[in-house]
Amino acid sequence: MHVIPAHQGRPSDDPIFALNKEATTRKARGESIVNATVGALLHDDGRLAILPTAARAVHEVSAEEWAPYAPIAGAPDFLAAVANDLFKDQPDMLACAAAAATPGGSGALRHAIANYLEPGQSILTTSFFWGPYQTLCDEADRKLATFNMFDAEGKLDTAALDRALAEQMKTQKRALLILNDPCHNPTGYSMTAAEWRAVVECLLARSGDGPITLLCDTAYFAYAARPDPRAFMNELRPLLGKVGLAFAWSASKTFTHYGLRVGAIVACIPDAKERAATEAAFSYSCRGTWSNCTRGGMSAITRLLTEPAMAKSSDAEREGLKALLGARVTAFNHAAKARGLKYPRYEGGFFVTVFIDDAHERAVRMKEQGVFVVPAKGALRVALCSVAEKDIPRLVDALAT
Repeated sequence: MHVIPAHQGRPSDDPIFALNKEATTRKARGESIVNATVGALLHDDGRLAILPTAARAVHEVSAEEWAPYAPIAGAPDFLAAVANDLFKDQPDMLACAAAAATPGGSGALRHAIANYLEPGQSILTTSFFWGPYQTLCDEADRKLATFNMFDAEGKLDTAALDRALAEQMKTQKRALLILNDPCHNPTGYSMTAAEWRAVVECLLARSGDGPITLLCDTAYFAYAARPDPRAFMNELRPLLGKVGLAFAWSASKTFTHYGLRVGAIVACIPDAKERAATEAAFSYSCRGTWSNCTRGGMSAITRLLTEPAMAKSSDAEREGLKALLGARVTAFNHAAKARGLKYPRYEGGFFVTVFIDDAHERAVRMKEQGVFVVPAKGALRVALCSVAEKDIPRLVDALAT
């Protein structure tokens, strides 16, 4: 075997994609299947939900724009558009933004892991987390540590966060905390302003022990049920200049073009010298991994973010998809509470997690009934984004029985 020992025995397919493949194959054979594994928003008839304006923007990119190489760190107008999208109500953050284009939000996470931690060190995230966080750590020769996500009242366990953070600062002298919010994958939980304030207080209290960076994974923030999905950033202002602050931004869900692989990492760094060094590190990482991102994809997304007519149109279309998803959330909450299912507060987002002790065994039994979910330790991840509203009662029945 020529592959190094540490990389031998790795699974050839992502577990979620493998479950989806099995569900799709059985459905193609004529079986009645409820597939709650796919992290993509589908219409009730099973078609992929695509923003028409976004599709038009992609098709209107000329061949001359698709073909050339893009700048290593990304097109400047694209990076500026992303920063403006994130920080439209945060001038202090916008003024000190440093960014690089990445292939989706995954690329942004990769850059954060590689640039904010030394080899062998661990990221810190919630006990329920998107599985590929572990894969990204493995590939970067880093590790993953967690803190208990929910306290006895079902709120974010900031006391557990503080204990875990203290331990990391003691053992590795630096920390990278990754929080996926709002619409957390896989639980569907969205933190309150008070919870964000508690997180910020914890980070500030530990900041004297060494460099701490908070990375906000905003992959699903455009689908938050609250009026202003960026409101949580108001609570992050005290971190500027004291705790590292970065964001993983993705066009995949926001503009329903998952295969376009357009994303960015954006860091807020008040010190000009440190900002320049960080931009250089991000650019170097781009060259050393994917070299550069899709020029045509960045061009299309830039138009969607900056041209008023396109932005207004795509925003309106997205509101329609949020309404579609919101109806499913309402139906799930109604049915799940009636059956006594235990799960976090769920207001909106692609996923919800149901707490079940025998998750892996339950998932196998549910597959026998034609209902596919993703098992994890002590829980089942349910991708409500891909489940028709009419199938939610069947889904909940399978979860409950």
